[in-house]
Amino acid sequence: MNVQPMSWNRLFVLALIFGGLWIWVTRAPAPSTASVPIAVQNAAPQRGFLAPDFELPTLDGSSVRLSDLRGKPVIVNFWATWCPPCRAEMPALQQVARRYEARGLTVLLVNQSEPPAQVRAFLDSLGITLPTLLDNGSVAFVYRVRGLPTTVFIHPDGRVEDIVTGGPLTEPFLESKVQTLLSGNP
Repeated sequence: MNVQPMSWNRLFVLALIFGGLWIWVTRAPAPSTASVPIAVQNAAPQRGFLAPDFELPTLDGSSVRLSDLRGKPVIVNFWATWCPPCRAEMPALQQVARRYEARGLTVLLVNQSEPPAQVRAFLDSLGITLPTLLDNGSVAFVYRVRGLPTTVFIHPDGRVEDIVTGGPLTEPFLESKVQTLLSGNP
């Protein structure tokens, strides 16, 4: 029996296939644009510009409007329960939120179109207590979320500092971003 080692070409093709599958599996669900006002459909968040405003229901029945958080640094994390990197970064988001709560940091978890009971069970299993918003895909559409997780860092004045697609984000990385938000430097 003649067994030949896998060639680099085959390995490269397998990596491309796996990468393509990963991108397809972790993409954000496409929303119906009927629920997004025309004026907002063209507004995409950009570094240095005001973050597009939104209002979403929370997991516990109230609602949160982003513009009501002006004056505080904000992290908006788009995620889903089926996303392994989302799951992996949740503890780091929780720790950073606790560490900087006294300095006004607000971390909002924006779940993508999943049933509230499923979201609650997921968060309870990890011990996550951060404010969780339920998005039908309209806010993810406005924020041009193309993959999960996507994390948006917003200065207290409402300007976008950075948008990071992919993860999991680590505690040191999140802390460096929060320090930038707290320093007020773009």
